[in-house]
Amino acid sequence: MSYERLAYVYDLLMADVPYKKWLDYLLLEKQRFHIDGMRVLDLACGTGELSILLAKNGFDVTGVDLSGDMLMVAQGKAEREGIELSLYEQNMSELEGLGIYDIAVIFCDSLNYLSTPEDVQKTFSNVHAHLKNGGLFIFDVHSPYKMEHIFMDETFAVAEEEVSYIWNCFPGEHSYSVEHELTFFVREEQSGKYERFEELHKQRTYLIEEYQSWLEDVGFSVEAITADFTDQFPVESSERIFFTCKKK
Repeated sequence: MSYERLAYVYDLLMADVPYKKWLDYLLLEKQRFHIDGMRVLDLACGTGELSILLAKNGFDVTGVDLSGDMLMVAQGKAEREGIELSLYEQNMSELEGLGIYDIAVIFCDSLNYLSTPEDVQKTFSNVHAHLKNGGLFIFDVHSPYKMEHIFMDETFAVAEEEVSYIWNCFPGEHSYSVEHELTFFVREEQSGKYERFEELHKQRTYLIEEYQSWLEDVGFSVEAITADFTDQFPVESSERIFFTCKKK
């Protein structure tokens, strides 16, 4: 998956994404589990919106993303805001050499972009290796319900002056997987004409029990499983599942 062209319009498309909710969720879990340290590893940080919010709230943030283009956008935004971020281009299933952290996060369903159970398991193992003993790992994923009843065979569209898109969702090759076919129309500043480009994004999720088993296998204790930015355990129609884990 390439974000080369998408990176520069990503923030326009994600304008309504509730980054503040992820920040608030992290702050609540940090307080609830008495984590004093402020070093955060923000995996799949994208264009740095959450990383910058974290830094503004006093955290020492390291952001990691697979896309160098996304990181370039993040770096530019941080510099304009006078924010210091450490940014690295790495695959979260192949992390290495990033130091030890108090908290690690993978938010905005980014874990669902990993294509195999093995990649998810390797990511959990790598996160474990980069956390201090007692450190927190917090992440969210799409629920199977969302994959099968919200995304599946649906079409979404947005028409704005600067960027418009058509988003078609198709069944993936595995259970609880979806292929997102996106066609973008981006207005060129000088000519006023619209450039068309396409992206194919694949996401896959798993049952709660599978995530829990993989986390425990690498040495995490699963402290909380909640849904949709609440403190409630998921129900059948929950869309976003949160896991809070602690390194034993």
